Amino acid sequence: MAHSAVDKKQEKYNQLNFMIRSKLFKGLKDGSMNMRSIFDDEKVKMHTGQICNYCGSTENLEIDHVFAQKFGGKDKADNFILSCRTCNSSKGKKDLMEWMNYQGRFLPLMVIRRYLKLTFIYCIEHNLIDKSIEEVNGLELPFKIKLLPTNYPGPNELTLIIRRKS
Repeated sequence: MAHSAVDKKQEKYNQLNFMIRSKLFKGLKDGSMNMRSIFDDEKVKMHTGQICNYCGSTENLEIDHVFAQKFGGKDKADNFILSCRTCNSSKGKKDLMEWMNYQGRFLPLMVIRRYLKLTFIYCIEHNLIDKSIEEVNGLELPFKIKLLPTNYPGPNELTLIIRRKS
């Protein structure tokens, strides 16, 4: 849904985007569809080279956990991305979506896609996929379910967010 909207430079989701989300959700639930594997994301990372996945810097790169270890993130390749020391230090042990909101900027789509895939995999593995946010909210999870993005800011909204933070 977000990928389609970003590709088309939309400022808001439209009916087609919601249809994509609905079809994918139904297909994921009934097993008739699969999301692209994290392997596909790894191929993209290999083509982009040694850069910070958050800001694009090539200096002082470190490995960062997408799901912070403090919240149960595992030391597994799926949970690692490259980050510059500045971004990694700024993010610290914050949830990725919490840090994105704190930064007042929308992270690269590939990073958000990785986060959402890991969230989906976690929910499948822990039989949470059919639960409501309210049912899951009190559980200790490696992500903050209330912060999962349900929309994305258009260019004008993003400019306002950044100006308010400055």
